[in-house]
Amino acid sequence: MATTGDNSKTALIEGLNGLLADHLALYFKTKNFHWHVKGPRFRDLHLAFDEQALEIQGQIDAIGERVRKNGANTLTSIGSVVSHTSIADQDNTGLSAEEMIAELRDDNAGLVTRLKALKEHADKAGDNATDGMIDDWTDQAEERVWFLSSMLH
Repeated sequence: MATTGDNSKTALIEGLNGLLADHLALYFKTKNFHWHVKGPRFRDLHLAFDEQALEIQGQIDAIGERVRKNGANTLTSIGSVVSHTSIADQDNTGLSAEEMIAELRDDNAGLVTRLKALKEHADKAGDNATDGMIDDWTDQAEERVWFLSSMLH
């Protein structure tokens, strides 16, 4: 029979794999927008999207390693990412710059929500290292939301 600690660790691992999927999907979407943005703000947005993609990419390995350090397996394929992510695909390369910004803002805001829920699982599982990293990842996602929101006003 599973103990509360086992249930908390299972929830943490599932949450981390979901977070990993979201970061991989958001990284790819942000790069997609980096490649396809057009218009008078092209240079600024091209660079801003690339900066955000690099920040997201920088978190991917750490998230996967937290799963492994908790004795579990990470996602293994594009299919496993698709089945675990809450980030919707965006194949329309004709979106306006404002539509791209708004979509990334909303995706990052969803990531903040997922991170805050995951923090509770890390706390219940007694995983202090993940708990601390979640604070950093949340701060970075909140900053992306702020920057993207500011670009729309």
